[in-house]
Amino acid sequence: MSKSTTIPESIEVRGAAVHNLKHLDVDIPLHKLVAITGRSGSGKSSLAMGVLYSEGMRRYVSALSTYTRRRLGQVGHAQVDSIAHIPSAIALRQRPIVPGIRSTVGTTTEALNVLRLAFSRLGSVRCPNGHQLPPTLTIARLMDLPNQPDGGMGALTCPVCGAQFKAFGAEDFAFNSVGACPTCNGTGVARTIAPERLIPDQSLTIRQGAVASWRLPGRNFMMNVAQQIGIDIDTPFKDLPKDQQKMVWHGKKQTYAINIPSKTGKIFHMDHAMYENAFNAVEDSLATTTNERAITRLNRFYRFDVCPTCHGSRFRPELLHQKINGKNIAEVSDMTLSELEAFIPSIYTWLPEDMQSLAHDVLRELTTVLKPLLDLGLSYLQLSRAGATLSTGELQRIQLARTLRTQTTGVLYVLDEPSIGLHPANVAGLIDVMRSLVAQGNSVVVVDHDTAIIDAADEVLEIGPGAGEAGGHLLNQGTPAAVAKQPNSLIGPYLTGKANMIVRPTAQAKATTAKKWYGLTVTDRFNLHNLTVQFPVNQLSVVSGFSGAGKSTLVFDALVPALTATKADPAPSFVKDLQRGGLRRVVAIDASPVGKNVRSTVATYTNILDRLRELFAGLPESQNRGYTASNFSYNVTAGACPTCGGTGQISLDIQYLPDMQQVCPTCGGRRYNPDVLEVKWHDYSIADLLDLSVDAALPVFKDEAAIEATLQTLHDMGLGYLHLGESTPSLSGGEAQRLKLTAHMGRTQRGTLFVFDEPSVGLHPLDVATLLRVFQRLINAGGTVLTIEHDLDVLANADYLLDLGPEGGRFGGQIVASGTPQQVAECTAGHTGAFLKAHLAKFNA
Repeated sequence: MSKSTTIPESIEVRGAAVHNLKHLDVDIPLHKLVAITGRSGSGKSSLAMGVLYSEGMRRYVSALSTYTRRRLGQVGHAQVDSIAHIPSAIALRQRPIVPGIRSTVGTTTEALNVLRLAFSRLGSVRCPNGHQLPPTLTIARLMDLPNQPDGGMGALTCPVCGAQFKAFGAEDFAFNSVGACPTCNGTGVARTIAPERLIPDQSLTIRQGAVASWRLPGRNFMMNVAQQIGIDIDTPFKDLPKDQQKMVWHGKKQTYAINIPSKTGKIFHMDHAMYENAFNAVEDSLATTTNERAITRLNRFYRFDVCPTCHGSRFRPELLHQKINGKNIAEVSDMTLSELEAFIPSIYTWLPEDMQSLAHDVLRELTTVLKPLLDLGLSYLQLSRAGATLSTGELQRIQLARTLRTQTTGVLYVLDEPSIGLHPANVAGLIDVMRSLVAQGNSVVVVDHDTAIIDAADEVLEIGPGAGEAGGHLLNQGTPAAVAKQPNSLIGPYLTGKANMIVRPTAQAKATTAKKWYGLTVTDRFNLHNLTVQFPVNQLSVVSGFSGAGKSTLVFDALVPALTATKADPAPSFVKDLQRGGLRRVVAIDASPVGKNVRSTVATYTNILDRLRELFAGLPESQNRGYTASNFSYNVTAGACPTCGGTGQISLDIQYLPDMQQVCPTCGGRRYNPDVLEVKWHDYSIADLLDLSVDAALPVFKDEAAIEATLQTLHDMGLGYLHLGESTPSLSGGEAQRLKLTAHMGRTQRGTLFVFDEPSVGLHPLDVATLLRVFQRLINAGGTVLTIEHDLDVLANADYLLDLGPEGGRFGGQIVASGTPQQVAECTAGHTGAFLKAHLAKFNA
């Protein structure tokens, strides 16, 4: 008699204690769409990524061979008592890796790999004498021969003129390999030095720093070499004799013996100081560095234009003679995804009958790649689009499309804020995709604040009630309707429309009444062509629009560089008619992580740790021990724990098991040398103070004005739950932007423009309200705020909206509507107006 089995219906999590989770017990339904919501910092991502994904991935990898596990990289056990019935997990993270200069939509989606194969097997080839040969099965078979000198791959004889030649194979079409344009090396961009940036102000003398490239690291002695070879370094450059100017511009590399006086009066002698002219100083610096920050600094001397050889296509010119239905690979790559989808059927019509089966095998794969991308609303993208120009939302959807292609079943998909960068019109498509994953037999857990996604879920988990130490509990669980009815639900009022969504007093104006405006015209940049915009000074303006409509291009490629331009770093050539509106200063704040490693904390990023070090160094106990401020820094040897070097943790390599991150046994994770922690201030060691949250620290420092002021600012920014010693790279995009803003609060902001890139990223609607109040404080202090946003709460609270569209890519770049939120809501063109109108009606705004 066989024993009956019961198929599990939920993942049973018991005792989850990752980060601030309070030994959480929860059952998460399988084969359902489950949304996790809660205040920023409440523990949502800890449950989704730190428990579900971490443990699902670990258990899957543990089933593989030792060799495979070592190559894949592994994660350790999650801090949880037990998890039952968890499937293998795939994660879609909040911050995808930004692609490099060689990455395009084609390479990222792998569609270009299929196109390369199609052109090598199905293409019409051309002989050296210009005879275009029709595609044949014979040519396709030749491309399958060994790719060796004597292998015969692609070896053809022209039937017209008898010329012998080789057709191009799939590898030949790789612009990151042998198919690269020889001029730009496959980047599509030609880099040339801009002479006017080498000596931007010729009224200065060389001693005053006229030659900007001689101020680069390692070149600051060039002035002394120039003086040694007879160049006058105390006469304005424009007044120097022509031969001396020529020597500065184009002088020959040569070594000289020079003396360099120091500030203290000492003389340093160099026997072989190499003279580098203004051009050489930049070229040689670039040739000898791989540091990204150094390369960025050097790039300001260069002008980047479309490559004159390949015209931006990245391919070797001769590759463009091999065609499919009259189109070369560059022309096909320039098609939008929707145009490429429509082009595929014409290939079948063009090919001979005996190649239909081969074409079906190749083009079916291309269709498989394209379908999820089209379903996710990316039809406007071109395969040739540079990966680095994609928004976070576009990168996430490409990442999601890759997983959709596999059409797996029984997998747990954990999505962390997939609505980032998405217009409300795109969110509907995202919901359909998540539903299709569930329909395929998978389970989907999504961390998000978008009420449309929460409303569409089968089950909602609300974590809270607060953030940090005040979070980590399961507040509510059930259907969206059931959670919305709970009196303690924080998301409920936003699901029902009962929340007070308008939080700024100026946002209800029927028309913009600003006296001053700022703006410009973008002549030709990506999909922006002769676009003229203007925004009101001392108000909150929002640039909205469909994903890929040109918002970031307008704000961060055009407006910010134009307003911050100098002689050394002039405004972009595609900007004209700049209108400053009295703005003198620009503070651009993006969502990039704060700090690069675990050593960067809230205390180090603000002035708090410096103040604490001074406070502790001034104590009698410290002076008796001979301690200085250095002893109270965990980033220097004098104060750091000798075992972990001030990181608070150690890594154990345990052979075939994953590297294990352990709390340092010497300092217990407190980072400091134990002797340093013996020094106390009001019974607190410096590590005790760093363990406090911002809100808990406020009463402790009530008599320390400088520290209290910073803590109060962090509290007012809605960051009171952060611990002073909390690692900053782990903060969400929205938290990172508010932390960066703290240094600018509490001062007069007249003439200052604050620019934000989707500051609502990772924020609960209640935290969005806090953010909007911060914007109002900046405006009350005389500042002006401009932000790119999709969040409807932010749009509804704006003084002025500029909506770009109507869609993305070449179908965008136009002003669809502008004015107050109420005016834009009445616009029937594009997509934003309808969603905003419904949102305002829902909240009776």
